[in-house]
Amino acid sequence: MDLKRRQVLTYAAGFASTVPFAVFAQDTPSIHVLKDPNCGCCQVWIDILRQEGFRVTEERSFGTQLVRHKLDNGIPEEMMSCHTGEIDGYMIEGHVPVADIRRLLEEQPNAVGLAVPDMPYGSPGMGPEDRREAYDVFLILKDGSTEVFKSYEAA
Repeated sequence: MDLKRRQVLTYAAGFASTVPFAVFAQDTPSIHVLKDPNCGCCQVWIDILRQEGFRVTEERSFGTQLVRHKLDNGIPEEMMSCHTGEIDGYMIEGHVPVADIRRLLEEQPNAVGLAVPDMPYGSPGMGPEDRREAYDVFLILKDGSTEVFKSYEAA
């Protein structure tokens, strides 16, 4: 009888110690990123996401396959960049800052997602922010139109 009681207490203590981690895992955003395996800036952006607490899965994709994926998911050609993320039903195209992704998830607009077209110098993964060129983060609406979500001035 004593052994069973100890086992129950041990299991209960073990379970109780994992509960905070389970809650943390539920609050941790998960993003799936499609990227060209030869692109170093894509990897740097992914590393930034991980440092900021995102769980990231990666998928190798390139050429017309990657472009087709972007178009099929509502990203207009003029908004395209090098990599594409998918998070909570939203598309994240290019070097979008973490703060903007978090804002998107908090506000939950009726939209396709966010994009930083091209690869502006100083955006996350594209060189030092203190030498950043000005760029905009765009909200891609369901009809394919866009509006500025956030503007970043040159450093």
